[in-house]
Amino acid sequence: QVQLVESGGGLVQPGGSLRLSCAASDRIVSWYAMGWYRQAPGKQRDYVAKIMRDGTTNYADFVKGRFTISIDNANNTVYLQMNSLKPEDTANYYCFGRATMMSGTDWGRGTQVTVSS
Repeated sequence: QVQLVESGGGLVQPGGSLRLSCAASDRIVSWYAMGWYRQAPGKQRDYVAKIMRDGTTNYADFVKGRFTISIDNANNTVYLQMNSLKPEDTANYYCFGRATMMSGTDWGRGTQVTVSS
């Protein structure tokens, strides 16, 4: 099972930016999909964004135009660039990966993002 380790979270003011990283312990260049979910305290885990093997990206409506997902296959790392952050973006952000369409989902342990003045 591949290990996924998130980093880059922290405290930022509204309107600010953060870049989250998700480092994989194995090669991810051929993986079916990788992406991000988030979970705020007392709420369900929500889908944020994903990037497919062919480079296609998809975003939840509430982050479109503000967040950008990208992948560095050489370094087995997925990024989430988050701009124009809002207090409602405060959550623990989890990286996920699926090696194939039929395989299970691997998860990281999360990185906390807090947007507050």
